[in-house]
Amino acid sequence: MAKLFESVRFLKGVGEARAKSFASIGVRTLYDLISYFPRTYEDRTRIVPIAELQADEPACFRAFVTSNPRTAHIRKGLDLTKLTVADDTARLNLTFFNQNYVADSLRYGEEYYFYGTLNGDYLGYEVANPVFEPVDRPGVQTRRIMPIYPLTAGLSNGMLARSVALALEACIGELPELLPAQLREKYGLCDAATAYREIHTPSSFEALDAARRRLVFEEFFIFSVGLSMLRSRRTQAKCQPLTGLELAPFEAVLPFSLTNAQRRVIGEIAADLSGGRVMNRMVQGDVGSGKTVVAAAAAWFAAKNGLQAALMAPTEILAEQHARSLEPLLAKLGVRTTLLTGSMTAAQKRNARQAIASHEADLIIGTHALISEATDFHRLGLVIADEQHRFGVAQRAALAEKGENPHILVMSATPIPRTLAMILYGDLDVSVIDELPPGRQQVQSFLVGENMRARINAFIRKQAAEGHQVYIVCPAIEEGETESLKSAEVWAETLQMAVFPDLRVALVHGRMKSAQKDEIMRAFADGGYDILVATTVIEVGVDVPNATLMVVENADRFGLSQLHQLRGRVGRGAAQAYCVLFTANRNPETLARLKALCKTTDGFEIARADLNLRGPGDFFGTRQHGLPAFKVGSLVNDMTTLQDAQAEAAAFLSSEELPARPEYAPLMERIRALFAEDSTPN
Repeated sequence: MAKLFESVRFLKGVGEARAKSFASIGVRTLYDLISYFPRTYEDRTRIVPIAELQADEPACFRAFVTSNPRTAHIRKGLDLTKLTVADDTARLNLTFFNQNYVADSLRYGEEYYFYGTLNGDYLGYEVANPVFEPVDRPGVQTRRIMPIYPLTAGLSNGMLARSVALALEACIGELPELLPAQLREKYGLCDAATAYREIHTPSSFEALDAARRRLVFEEFFIFSVGLSMLRSRRTQAKCQPLTGLELAPFEAVLPFSLTNAQRRVIGEIAADLSGGRVMNRMVQGDVGSGKTVVAAAAAWFAAKNGLQAALMAPTEILAEQHARSLEPLLAKLGVRTTLLTGSMTAAQKRNARQAIASHEADLIIGTHALISEATDFHRLGLVIADEQHRFGVAQRAALAEKGENPHILVMSATPIPRTLAMILYGDLDVSVIDELPPGRQQVQSFLVGENMRARINAFIRKQAAEGHQVYIVCPAIEEGETESLKSAEVWAETLQMAVFPDLRVALVHGRMKSAQKDEIMRAFADGGYDILVATTVIEVGVDVPNATLMVVENADRFGLSQLHQLRGRVGRGAAQAYCVLFTANRNPETLARLKALCKTTDGFEIARADLNLRGPGDFFGTRQHGLPAFKVGSLVNDMTTLQDAQAEAAAFLSSEELPARPEYAPLMERIRALFAEDSTPN
């Protein structure tokens, strides 16, 4: 298997510069390269007569060159090469931009296959920049099903396709067979070599479908076996049961009543803590559903049993907010709360760490400072990770290592349909807070175009005049970062100088230092600014009950779940709150997606819509969530295959001797590699 793991740098036409481009997409070895699958395909097998070409529809056609190519220099940086081609049905003009080599490559009177898109205007029809090949050569870019790959700077689709072909030729014979033979036979799956060859260079759409079915099953099977192993390891970890976990004393000190959903989830946590096994539970709850109170109850249960609890938040300002709200509440129950963040003075950190180490603190709230080597716990029994999607599994595990098999509670405000969560977070038990506290404001949402800009600006001024505050979110930070998108820096300056010179406008974005971001957010929370222009850095942020309006520029560039999270920044006070989504995109599907957000505030319903419309990428990035990303399988379209793979994984692991057999060594090695970052005990 040596060739499989050779560097792509040694492939013909790659070299060091292109190897760096490959590395930027996670491709370093030949195995990485042949595992970098196309995102879609173009059917270039059907040859269409010129007379039957349709405008704006890419097609393959065969034609003779009927004029000598002529190249004209239009201006600096722009050369045009024009020629005419014809078949038995019609003539057609071709235009090539800055491709002067075409004049020597396309010869008068010779016949070629072309692939391109017919464009038409008042001057007539033409095809611009078609790819072409002589009819007497094998089809590489024409007469085939063409794979289209995800690209990055420095890599073209043709370059990727050629490199993949060379890699397949070099190492396909060494490709390990990861699926047990009985599974391939049971589900009618092709062998690995055929699957990899056909997924990249399909001989037919039927063969492509068979290759994809095999690779999807393999991917889900490996994932399911690994997840089952994680789950098995978790359920074997035993601990001393916690006792005296009655909810009534906790609820008695609350200034409000718990919802039924909160009581149910706290009950599930109490059952875990008293069960004699280490808890690994995720609490999902929509924006404003009251996850923090649930975490506080768990921390009180731990403190009652002489254990310390650590609550890790993704930002200092959120950690401070948790400390401000939980310290006076839990003090009534005798629970001592300590805050530990990176920006505290050396003396403050020293005092906090001393209190933690000597068990003068029961609940420790902080950021990454909690996992530093300098922080020692006396008896850490419960780890709570707030906003789970902002932490890698390694960070969560590093905090868990501060104790001896502590209970784990992770909280996520990114709603995922429950059945999907149960499948994906199979190494965690899942609780859902599916009820909002009474009195929680429903945010009114509106989708608008640029023609409404003046009215929205007037509405912003009205909110400020009433003493309220406004968020304005932009998709980019700097001008020119992405063409046609509002940039936070330029828009903040425009608003302050030209639109609202009499209001106080602040700017915050992800490239600022944490201390600077936190300072601006604190000032906004304290009423120091009327308008906060930001990127999605505020998606997880501090509560500002006085903020009543969220304006999102270029809203079509965000996922529905992300927009829902942003909308959740407002509506936290007594006043009516609003969310305005600006878009210039007139695509019917895009508008339908954004209108769906305006019709409901149910995060789980929005998550389902987002999953169907955009796929799982909006929820699950890479290992940030503690789970591998799927390369071929779709959590929308392949759920049946996922369920089959899970059942087969369970059967495979139920036999102790099967995983230990030599023939399954490559499978077990692949599982360990896939879950490498998740191998730290939870």
